[in-house]
Amino acid sequence: MTDAAELRHRTQELLAAHPPASTGRLDFLRARFDAGLAWVHFPEGLGGLGAPRTLQPVVDAELAAADAPDNDPRRIGIGLGMAAPTILKYGTEEQKRRFLRPLWTGEEVWCQLFSEPGAGSDLAALGTRAVRDGDAWVVNGQKVWTSSAHIARWAILIARTDPDLPKHRGITYFVCDMTDPGVEVRPLRQITGEAEFNEVFLTDVRIPDDRRLGEVGDGWRVAQTTLNNERVAIGGRRLPREGGMIGPVSRTWRERPELRTHDLHQRLLTLWVEAEVARLTGERLGQQLVAGHPGPEGAGMKLAFARLNQEISGLEVELRGAEGLLYDDWTMRRPELVDFTGRDAGYRYLRSKGNSIEGGTSEVLLNIVAERVLGLPAEPRTDKDVAWKDLAR
Repeated sequence: MTDAAELRHRTQELLAAHPPASTGRLDFLRARFDAGLAWVHFPEGLGGLGAPRTLQPVVDAELAAADAPDNDPRRIGIGLGMAAPTILKYGTEEQKRRFLRPLWTGEEVWCQLFSEPGAGSDLAALGTRAVRDGDAWVVNGQKVWTSSAHIARWAILIARTDPDLPKHRGITYFVCDMTDPGVEVRPLRQITGEAEFNEVFLTDVRIPDDRRLGEVGDGWRVAQTTLNNERVAIGGRRLPREGGMIGPVSRTWRERPELRTHDLHQRLLTLWVEAEVARLTGERLGQQLVAGHPGPEGAGMKLAFARLNQEISGLEVELRGAEGLLYDDWTMRRPELVDFTGRDAGYRYLRSKGNSIEGGTSEVLLNIVAERVLGLPAEPRTDKDVAWKDLAR
C-alpha cells in the first residue's frame, strides 16, 4: 500500500524530472497527473495511485514548498467536485481516459446543465427532452443558473428520455459538448452586477450515445452522485482557521477598534465559534469520505455554509457602518470564478444571498437532512407514481 514516505519520494521524483522553475505550467500539471499525484485516491492511470484520500495533503505540501503550480481549483470546481466523481463511478474506461486528464489540468472547463426554469428545487420535474435517433440523442430544452457555461467546453446534462414514466425515472445522464451546434449560452446579470450565471438553450443538439453516463433511464441515480459531491464541494471545502468569510470581518475588527461595540463583539464571537465548528466538521466529513462516497451529510454542511456566509457578511456590513454600503464595481462582466474574499464587504453581502439557493435550496436540504440523516418520515408525495407527462405544470 502506498504510504506517506512513498508519496514524498514520488513527488520529489516528479520535481526533479520537471522542475517548476523551468517547466511550463501545463506541462507540469500533465506530468503530475501521469505520475498519479493529481488525486492520489483515484485509480492508477487516471491521475491517482489508489492511495487513501487522507494522503493527498502530503503531496500538496511537498509541491507547495517547491512553489509548483496548481490547477486553479476554484476556476474548475464544477469539473473537479461534480463531473469527475460521477465520471469515475459511472463512466466507461474510454470516457474516464478521455475526460479526466484535461478536466484535472484545467484544459477543459466543465459546467452543469441540471436546473431549469420550471425545475429548480424540484429538479426531477425537468422537461428538457432527449429523443433517440440512431446512435445519437437529439436534445431540446432550456437550462438555467449555469455557472461557467460561458467558458465551458463540456457539460454534465440530465434530460428526460421517457415521459411516460414517473418523474424520478425516465431521466438519462449525458456529457454535452458546449461547442456543438444548437447550444446557445446567454448571460444572466445578477444582483452583484456580474453575469456569473447563464441560461443555456438547447435546440436539436445531437449527443452521441457513447457520451451517455450510466444506463438509459437511470439518470436520476447517476445525478445523486453529482449532487452529493456538489454539496460537499460547496460546503465542505478544507479551510485554515479564519478561512472563508469570517477572515475579512475578523481582520476588520482587529484593525479598526473605533468600529467596535459591545453588541457587535458578542455577535462576532458567536459567529467566529460557529465558523470554527463548521470548519472542523468539514474536516471530519473529509475524513469520512475516505471510506466511500459522500452521503446526505454533505447537505448539512452546505446548509451551515449558506447560513453562516449570510450572517457573517451582514455583520461585516454593519461593522463598517456607512462605508459598508459602498460597492466597488457594478460593471457588467462575466467572471471565471467567484471571489468572496478578494472583493469588498458589499460584494460579499450581496453574493452570499445566493448561497442558500445554489447547489440545492436550503429548504430542500432541510428535507434531505430530516429524511436521510435523521430518519424522519418523508413528506407525502402525490406525484410519486404519476407519469411525468400527466403532471400538472
